[in-house]
Amino acid sequence: MAIRLPPVHALSAFEAAARHGSFAIAAEELCITPSAFSHRIRLLEEFVGERLFLRDGRSVSLTEFGRRYLDVVRDALRSLADFPLPHRHPLAQPRVKITVPPTFARYLFLPHLADFTALYPDITIEVFLSVPLYDMALSETDLEIRFGAGKYPDTTTEKLFEEPVFPVVSPAYLEKIGGLKTPADLQKAQLLRSALEPWQAWFEVAGLDWPEPATGLRIDDLGLLLEAVRHGYGVALTRKHFAEEMIANGEVVPLFDIQLTTPQHAYYMVYEQSVRERPEVVLFMNWMMERFNMQSMT
Repeated sequence: MAIRLPPVHALSAFEAAARHGSFAIAAEELCITPSAFSHRIRLLEEFVGERLFLRDGRSVSLTEFGRRYLDVVRDALRSLADFPLPHRHPLAQPRVKITVPPTFARYLFLPHLADFTALYPDITIEVFLSVPLYDMALSETDLEIRFGAGKYPDTTTEKLFEEPVFPVVSPAYLEKIGGLKTPADLQKAQLLRSALEPWQAWFEVAGLDWPEPATGLRIDDLGLLLEAVRHGYGVALTRKHFAEEMIANGEVVPLFDIQLTTPQHAYYMVYEQSVRERPEVVLFMNWMMERFNMQSMT
């Protein structure tokens, strides 16, 4: 009697969706349209006679039956993948997709990425830029770097390093306004604004009972904010590792020796636990943790 088997293309779609927790990401991985991907999942659900996923907006999660079925499917797919095929073409190059904020990418990530590629030349790294403030959902990449409090629901979060925040100014602007000896002297300066680095928390640490500035130049990119300081537009808050080169070159100078070092001022690596099933991602995350934990000591 013929054995009725589920379609293999539907099984691979099921495994990919379970791994990513997203139909969209899984469809991209398999290079098919979202509608074709959904059709494969429906086909498999009709075959087993059970729902495999619970759908909640853009994310999906396995049903109890789906979790049990996933173990069986993965064992079957692993057996097929591990079977020796002497004439098989080489596997596609392993790759890791990472989403990073623009300024982190410019000042911290890219200067050190060559260290990883030298260690693992066979792993391709694809870098995507996130837009802070506007999209805090885990994007369709393997992991993200985020700056904040480290509390991101339904994700795994690992702290990379803390990043103290303090005000900086250009020497020319400092001379122009007659110097700044105490935090209270900031009342005669133009305070540059950014939603990424509001002043209120620093005011409190500095003993100033001032409201958040509501007027003046606002720039919601920290790299451009530093450039505005360098060009003499005023005083702004910046982060230690972003400004260290400009400080070393004398292009900007830190003020008052008062830093904001709350737990909210740290970089975190954010990802879904399923990506740890891929060795290239684990290698990259381990490198990130080692490299940027060292960063906190510099």
